[in-house]
Amino acid sequence: MTVEFYHDWFFTPLSCQRVRSFWVALQFLTRIPVLRLTNISAQERGRSVLYYPVVGLLIGALLSGMHISLVTADASLQAAIILLAWVLITGGLHLDGLADSADAWAGSHGEREKALRIMKDAASGPAGVTAIVLILLLKFATLSVLIRENIWQGLIIAPVLGRMAIVFLFLSTPYVRLGGLGADHAAHLSRLAATIILILVTAIVIALGGIGLAALAMGFSLLLILRLMMIKRLGGVTGDTLGAACELVEAAVLAAIVLVWG
Repeated sequence: MTVEFYHDWFFTPLSCQRVRSFWVALQFLTRIPVLRLTNISAQERGRSVLYYPVVGLLIGALLSGMHISLVTADASLQAAIILLAWVLITGGLHLDGLADSADAWAGSHGEREKALRIMKDAASGPAGVTAIVLILLLKFATLSVLIRENIWQGLIIAPVLGRMAIVFLFLSTPYVRLGGLGADHAAHLSRLAATIILILVTAIVIALGGIGLAALAMGFSLLLILRLMMIKRLGGVTGDTLGAACELVEAAVLAAIVLVWG
């Protein structure tokens, strides 16, 4: 076997536009060890947003698989392991956005430019650390109940809706940080395709019945509130606030399912 054969065997399937777009989303949103694409165009970054819910589905499938493999373990231990895996799979990407957003909201005193400046600071302040601790505590508590009651659907719905929230915000809200991490994603996202994806994901979640309806209602209600807050404070979204929205919607979805079905 030659080096050229291995190169073709790995990379030829990734030449398909749709596959490349999914791969870009996968390597950006997760730390799953996959072949890394290089020379990613701005257009590919924009198209990759359409596959964010698919990546969420993959994350949910991995978490559900862990639940199945650990089915005989104590619910609290399972919840801790699954939450740890959740953070490792995503690399804490959205937790970082949550921390930066919390610091910006707490420290800017309503000043837009100051909030944007704080979000660029790599260091996390007390508000950011507190936000991470609280969101992880909420996720752990809700996961414990879901696992004890064997409501495995929540492990899939939450990551999907969390990433659907990002698609919705990209579609409906201006991206305010020129040259930021999500600038290419926002500029080259197909509005028609994104709308279709949102409709499809919504329909699938609703088809799950009461659990899906509760999750969707809670997640979308919180998302609308977060969007209003972002527009009022910043005039739109940044990469950090998109990550914060993902984390908050995930936690809200888990809480809704527990409150209604747990």
